[in-house]
Amino acid sequence: MCDATLATSRRRMTATARLASVDALRGCTVAAMLLVNDPGSWDAVYAPLEHATWHGCTPTDLVFPFFLFIVGVSSALAFGPRLDRQAARTPMLQAALWRAARIIALGLAINLLAWWLLPNAHLRLPGVLQRIGLCFAAVAAIALYLRPRAQWLVLIALLVGYGLLLQWGGTLAPFDNVASRFDHVVFGSTVYQIDAATGRGHDPEGLLSTLPALATTLLGLLAGHWLRVRNLRAIGLLGIAAFALGFVWSFWQPFNKNLWTSSFALWTAGWASLALLAFHWAIDVRGWPAWGRRFGVNAIAAYAGSELMQILLPAFGWQVPLYHFLLADWLTPLAGAHLASLTWAIAFVFLWWLIASALDRRGVFIRI
Repeated sequence: MCDATLATSRRRMTATARLASVDALRGCTVAAMLLVNDPGSWDAVYAPLEHATWHGCTPTDLVFPFFLFIVGVSSALAFGPRLDRQAARTPMLQAALWRAARIIALGLAINLLAWWLLPNAHLRLPGVLQRIGLCFAAVAAIALYLRPRAQWLVLIALLVGYGLLLQWGGTLAPFDNVASRFDHVVFGSTVYQIDAATGRGHDPEGLLSTLPALATTLLGLLAGHWLRVRNLRAIGLLGIAAFALGFVWSFWQPFNKNLWTSSFALWTAGWASLALLAFHWAIDVRGWPAWGRRFGVNAIAAYAGSELMQILLPAFGWQVPLYHFLLADWLTPLAGAHLASLTWAIAFVFLWWLIASALDRRGVFIRI
């Protein structure tokens, strides 16, 4: 990269406390979350928009790791400039823990509302927002109180330790693996899924598998440190190395989002690192439009709001009639059920883009 281009990039970074590329990548990730979470019919979903049934990694499986990776990047950008002030660390950690607690509480509140309003729903304690809150709290403490070398040691310990734990804990089969068994002991029947045959439980956002998810967030923290000091080559090397190591590791323990295997953590962080580099070059360096930024600056609010809508629409009996009246009844005969279902998901994303855009134009940024 030439000196003039680097200088332009530095001026853009100095001019704003936020990087438009990071907001845009976060926003595109949230848009992808809404797209894969909100089809018109779960019986008609294109394969790339579904999670792998167990082992494997589809494009949809990249979405949540990308978000956690960006949590790490954002933490590095937020805390990094103030790490030289020792006295500021405790107040910053207290603020981060308080925010993490609010995110966890919001996730619990959404789960409680679903349990209360939706027929046949059961109470679930773990969840996406709960995992985000836990990872944010942990990575904030690590960023504020551990030096980079210690951060690397924690990362290695998480990946290797969890890999060995899965290996020594028995099989990787559904409900029989150590992560599922641990979460069932901790949460009982308040997990995502209970096997009717054995009574065992499993949760894809369980407590034990949050350890390798923290490793994903830590990789984002390291990438964020390099982004601050303009070491773009290191971010690229991180992406390639994580990508390659994850691929090799998958021959021992396959990619598995449900268990968040260490191979999955590395593989997805590799993709996220390269995406961060591409977004930074395109938006911060070349000055391309920051598509997705409006979602990105209100990310948690957009995700939580969409989840609430997906509870309230079925609870009031509106989801199915709206879908059939607006789309399915006329589009399915013309183009098929899968395209109709996808069109509904795209319309759902567009609706929330309009909401996010209205908030952004008015300077409203909802901080959970």
